[in-house]
Amino acid sequence: MANDKQPMRVSQVLILGLVSVLIIVGVVLIVLAIGNAGTRVTGEERPNALANSRNTCVECHARTTPGIIQQYGHSTMAAANVDCQDCHEVSADYPGAVEHEGAYVLNSPTTAMCQKCHQQQVAQFNQSRHGLPAYTAVFGTQDLTPDLMAIYQAIPEGQYAPDKSRNAIAELEGPAITRFACESCHNVGKPGVDGSVGQCQKCHLRHEFSLEQARKPETCNACHIGPDHPQWEIYQESPHGIAYMTGGHRWNWEAEPGTLTVEDFPAPTCAICHMSGFGSVGSTHDVGDRLTWFLFSPISERRPAWEDNKVRMQGVCLECHNPNFIDAFYKDGDLLVGRVNELVRESDEIIQPLKEQNLLTADPFDEPIDYVHFELWHHWGRTAKFGAWMQGPDYTQWHGAYEMLADLAELREMVREKLEAAQAENTP
Repeated sequence: MANDKQPMRVSQVLILGLVSVLIIVGVVLIVLAIGNAGTRVTGEERPNALANSRNTCVECHARTTPGIIQQYGHSTMAAANVDCQDCHEVSADYPGAVEHEGAYVLNSPTTAMCQKCHQQQVAQFNQSRHGLPAYTAVFGTQDLTPDLMAIYQAIPEGQYAPDKSRNAIAELEGPAITRFACESCHNVGKPGVDGSVGQCQKCHLRHEFSLEQARKPETCNACHIGPDHPQWEIYQESPHGIAYMTGGHRWNWEAEPGTLTVEDFPAPTCAICHMSGFGSVGSTHDVGDRLTWFLFSPISERRPAWEDNKVRMQGVCLECHNPNFIDAFYKDGDLLVGRVNELVRESDEIIQPLKEQNLLTADPFDEPIDYVHFELWHHWGRTAKFGAWMQGPDYTQWHGAYEMLADLAELREMVREKLEAAQAENTP
């Protein structure tokens, strides 16, 4: 009997061992499933199109700058057989050309290079605020060629005087600062040495040119952040931003342009609202193409084609919201813009007696009252408007309207003190 029980014990041990292994495997699979829950499967990583390349640029730069070759190798441009020379190589007499390994190249390709394949996108960009208006807001128009000036004046934003306000700050700070400050963003519209406008690589980071990277709000965050245009911060606290922060990892970031639907993007990003083809609306590189107001200006005015722009933006909104909600939202947003305009006009009226009595100097930003008056519209007024239209209540209120009221009170006191001091000085 003892000999008969021994095989039975062995069998029992084997069975228990097998069951234990199955339980462990099951637990591991469950853990993996929980960890990957909600993760959208977008396919395998794009293969490296340059893996077996014999291109002379690729062979050399694979040794000297391998990171760039890795990035470009996984790009759709490399997959489409766009060579390094197609973007970088130019004739010897091309503006900005430098001699390099027996050829002439542009270290940083200009928009004219992009235009060879992306004509429509460049044309739209040239009509946008990201074009010349961004650059002239810092540097003014004085250095624009006649051709560039004609382009600038044909852009809706060209009606605003760029030679006032912000570029005066840049002039006071000087190039040692603005090189790392204003220019970092506003050079998105900088003219190239060949006369083309803009720097596409500000939004489409080299050399991978990833759809996902260009579409994600963090890319816009590079510039649209801070007290004068806190769109990134406002987006984060908005319902749209919350949806992105909590569920964006499941969205289809690599969807083909012009085909995007709510299945790809259940909530909008910056690109969805302002640029992407979505629902009934086609794609554009003119970031003002769907906007109804010049919100960036001291006193906002309607854009020239605001009614058409409104139809396009609402075409995006209608993919998720009903017409009654959208109409009410636009009506309320228009009322807020009107109220902010009233507060800015009030600030102008408060300081007007100082101007009439020549109690303000002609130089910009040379006394505290200049900064208070400027920040009232440039920081807080714009923030209140952006916050309302992007659904960020904290920025509309405490970083916007409240700060405007505080600055109005300060302006009244500063003006009173100046008037009293002038009166005392002129009293015998």
